[in-house]
Amino acid sequence: MPPKDDKKKKDTGKSAKKDKDPVNKSEGKTKKKKWSKGKVRDKFNNLALFDKATYDKFCKEVSNYKLITPTVVSERLKIRGSLARAALQELLSKGLIKLVSKHRAQVIYTRNTKGGDAPAAGEDE
Repeated sequence: MPPKDDKKKKDTGKSAKKDKDPVNKSEGKTKKKKWSKGKVRDKFNNLALFDKATYDKFCKEVSNYKLITPTVVSERLKIRGSLARAALQELLSKGLIKLVSKHRAQVIYTRNTKGGDAPAAGEDE
């Protein structure tokens, strides 16, 4: 009889381990929530002053855009918004673009049509 007891003890030890493993897998400790560090924005490296190539590109291309805003110019030419606003004022004073709408914070320009003061396509006046 004693040998049977030894086997039972060994079997119970093994079965106890087998019983614990599935329990640990399914009902183990829950992981703590990891807080996100927020959205990471891409860092812009826009020019604060014109270099020769960018200024030439500005003079050639911007006066041909249908919709001209400081934001559009800033994104396309990779220049700062303050530089874009000042440059657009310069184009307006030269007569290469015309003012469509000016609000407190948003200024909208369009290209100067060759016909003169005819309204641009899509405008209702």
